[in-house]
Amino acid sequence: MKKGLIILLIAICISCFDYNANAQCSICTKTAQQLGEGPAKGMNTGILYLAFIPFAIVGYVGYRWWKGNKAD
Repeated sequence: MKKGLIILLIAICISCFDYNANAQCSICTKTAQQLGEGPAKGMNTGILYLAFIPFAIVGYVGYRWWKGNKAD
């Protein structure tokens, strides 16, 4: 079970950091268009990293909660 959970977590992490994802709001898109293609990809990757952190924290808290209630 533990090995399957680790593999699933790694697969989710890899799928979240796809360079083809567009994670920009309208203001960020306009700014990225003015910067050019290279910096726009870096900006998009940064946005994805920042979006992943809250999901990771909520996932960790949810896992700990589930693990704590499972023992009852």
